Amino acid sequence: MPQISNSSPGLSSNQGKLMADLKALIKQGEGISVMNAFPAKLIIERGQVRTENSNIPHGFGTLNPATFTPFPKNPVIAAFFREIHRADELGSGMRNMMKYGKAYGGEDPEMIEGDVFRTIVKYPDSAVYEEDSAANRGVTPEVTPEVGKMLAVIQGEMSRAEIQQKLGLTDEKHFREHYQQPAVAMELIEMTIPDKPRSSKQKYRLTNAGKRLLESMQE
Repeated sequence: MPQISNSSPGLSSNQGKLMADLKALIKQGEGISVMNAFPAKLIIERGQVRTENSNIPHGFGTLNPATFTPFPKNPVIAAFFREIHRADELGSGMRNMMKYGKAYGGEDPEMIEGDVFRTIVKYPDSAVYEEDSAANRGVTPEVTPEVGKMLAVIQGEMSRAEIQQKLGLTDEKHFREHYQQPAVAMELIEMTIPDKPRSSKQKYRLTNAGKRLLESMQE
């Protein structure tokens, strides 16, 4: 994907919004041939900003900067934005995101390849919210021993089969009803492909709440 440069000095808030809109437009244009009505999205959440765009995937899962190879999906649109000096060279955006994302946000950004391409950029959350979870307030929420055991074995992104193997479980129904579903309902784990819950490539990872709870359990 061609990357829009945000390096122009003196950008106003409206100009900054324009840069974000242009990024979404380029990515949406790259997916035109998918014939998918999925809209380009820029979602600002507590502690993170997400983008979602229709995509022709070259693989599935979180992209690794060390092995990532950029693909020009729509050279015509990319060339247009480079001509008006609103896009940089192919692949530079990911390098810059990884370089500055952790410095400013505290964590590495995530780029997740799939039929919907997702980018997650963290930012420090210093505000105080009334609806803070019990884990945020330092109070450990009550979880079953099964859920606690599962949180302890999840490392990075793991498939259902991998988690079951780590737990030494063979009964898929028992795992789903007593481990997986309760943890998802409590927002302690999340799917890597939430729009395709039955995907054969589905994996699970700890949410921020799950990480905080695990840390409190290990103290």
